[in-house]
Amino acid sequence: MSSTLSAAQLDELASFDSPTIANAVERFQVRDQTQGYVGTNVRALLGISRTPMVGYAVTAKGDSTTYGRTRDPQLQFGLWDALDASPRPSVVVIQDSGNNPSKSCHCGDVMGTVIRALGGVGLVTDGGVRDLPEVEALGLHYFARGPVVAHGTAVIYDAGEPVVIDGVPIQTGDLLHGDVNGLVVIPSEVAAEVAAAARAVLAEEAERKQFAASEGFSVAGYRRLLGF
Repeated sequence: MSSTLSAAQLDELASFDSPTIANAVERFQVRDQTQGYVGTNVRALLGISRTPMVGYAVTAKGDSTTYGRTRDPQLQFGLWDALDASPRPSVVVIQDSGNNPSKSCHCGDVMGTVIRALGGVGLVTDGGVRDLPEVEALGLHYFARGPVVAHGTAVIYDAGEPVVIDGVPIQTGDLLHGDVNGLVVIPSEVAAEVAAAARAVLAEEAERKQFAASEGFSVAGYRRLLGF
C-alpha cells in the first residue's frame, strides 16, 4: 500500500485538471513520458462536469463474457472487503479478463451504490459499465470502454491483485487522477510534490499563452521565451 496524502493535499490535487497533473509528474522524471496514463480505450463516461476524480486504487479482475461460466456472487466480497480496508477516497479498478471486452459489463447502479457506501468515488475498467443515469446520480465517476446493456455472467475476483488497464499497470493503493481528458497514475514517491509542480506548470503555460496571444508574437520571440 502506498503512503497516503492528507485530505487537504488530495483536495488540492483535485483542483487541477488531469493534463496538468500529467505534465507535473513528467517534471520528476520517475518514469518514461509514454507511461502512466490510459489511452482512448478507456474514457470518461460520468463525472465529466464535476471536479476531477482523485482516489486510491482498489483493484480486481472481472469476467462477464465467458460462455457457460457459473456466477459466484460471494466472490465479489473480496472486492468489498478490500474497498472497506482502503484509504479514502478510493477508486475501484477492474481489469477485464473475459474473452469479449466490448460486451463486458463490470458495474451498474447496485455495485455503484455499494462502492459509494464504502467511500468510493469512481470506477475504472477496460471493459464496459451500465446504468449511467443512476450511477451519475450517485456522484460516481466512470472510466470505461463504453456502456453495455447487460451484465452477462458477471464474476469479480482476485481483489487486491495487480492489474493492467489499457497497458497501464495499477496496484491497490496507487493514487489516480482522472477527468474528461483521461486518467493518470500519480507515482507515490512524488505525490506530495505534484501539486506544487502543477502550479509551476500552469504559470509557465500562462506565460506562453499570453505571449502567443499578444500583438508582438513572433516565432523568434517564442524561441527566446522557451530558452532555445
